[in-house]
Amino acid sequence: MDFKYELTVIPVSDVDLAKEFYADKLGFKVDVDHSAGDVFRVVQLTPPGSAASITIGKGMPQAEPGSYTGMHLVVEDLPAARDLLVERGVEVGEPFHFGAEGPAGGLHPERLSYGSFASFSDPDGNAWLIQEVTERSPGR
Repeated sequence: MDFKYELTVIPVSDVDLAKEFYADKLGFKVDVDHSAGDVFRVVQLTPPGSAASITIGKGMPQAEPGSYTGMHLVVEDLPAARDLLVERGVEVGEPFHFGAEGPAGGLHPERLSYGSFASFSDPDGNAWLIQEVTERSPGR
């Protein structure tokens, strides 16, 4: 039996602002934008090439806006992905990797798969990591 992880609800304070950020700046595809009156709205967005989506909205149980951290977007070319997002107006941090002393500036010296990162936040402060993965671990 497969168990496929497909959706995370991201807590936001302004659905329209968040939708603009994820759709226009990050390039996520809007799958659903459904309202039921003024009290309920659900917007589902999917990153390009992803099998998993995010949902933002109002009138549904959610954590405090801006409280999520460590969500990953995986790319094959971190510098190119970072450049694209910066061109779209996203404030993306410089690349970093984890060395013997902890986080260190720059791409992983050997460009190991799963080894290089950059970070950004949405308008509410939900924190994302972009991770460079060029070769998947066996079984993935």
